[in-house]
Amino acid sequence: MTKSLDKKLISIAKNHARELTLAAVCLLVYVPTFIWMWGRWFARDSYYTHGILIPLVSIFLIWQKRETLAKIHKASSPWGIKLIFAGLAIHLFSSLFRVYFSSGFSLMLVIPGLILHLYGTAMLMEVAFPVAFLFFMIPLPMVIIANISFQMKLFAAQIAAAALNGMHIPAVREGSLIKMRTSYVIVDDVCSGLRSLISLTALGSIFAYWMTSSRTKKIILFLSTIPIAILTNVVRIIFLSIVSEVWGPQHTEGFIHDFSGFMVFALAFLMLFAVGKILE
Repeated sequence: MTKSLDKKLISIAKNHARELTLAAVCLLVYVPTFIWMWGRWFARDSYYTHGILIPLVSIFLIWQKRETLAKIHKASSPWGIKLIFAGLAIHLFSSLFRVYFSSGFSLMLVIPGLILHLYGTAMLMEVAFPVAFLFFMIPLPMVIIANISFQMKLFAAQIAAAALNGMHIPAVREGSLIKMRTSYVIVDDVCSGLRSLISLTALGSIFAYWMTSSRTKKIILFLSTIPIAILTNVVRIIFLSIVSEVWGPQHTEGFIHDFSGFMVFALAFLMLFAVGKILE
């Protein structure tokens, strides 16, 4: 059985020598970028903890289409080389200045370019979504993350304070600080909702992709991830504010803080699922 397996592997290597060679070259060229991505994925308080799963999901989506892809006639497109050179030029320029975001973004040109060059337009159209889905693994620059997070936490604190007043719990917002009668809650960067928004948009794109409906409804489902992420995060802040006011600020740390984050994402998932069902 081992000999039979070895023969199959050798046969695959011979039949796909050009593809494997180009893939290996690209992997080597992008090693510094992949190391940067890995560091951002597993950094403390990372906004991209889902990053490691993105390429695995893309591979799975392509694998699901294996029978359809096998029937597509290979026809190299001249646009493939152009995209590859454009992407590698961006990567080279980015590497010189250590701008890893744009280097990672250049993959979104190189990968489609490779598919066009090796297999043609029909193949790229068939795997367009799994390839585009890889964008969710590329971390945004920290300066952009910080600016968006700052604006989101101010907005979330303002909405939460208004909701608390509507529930007859006097609350005043000062920046990202929510003051109540006997306690307070600080809406920090982790609680801004940006992490949930980034993860939920990736999840929402999968839902929209699998949704058996019109393109318009798919777009609506995907865009619904934004208000859902914001709303569920505000719910979390309100919950923590009530806990702080009733039992004290010390009870909003540790387990309660982490558990509320998990429950909020679960709620967002259910809401996204519900929107999908309603649209279908």
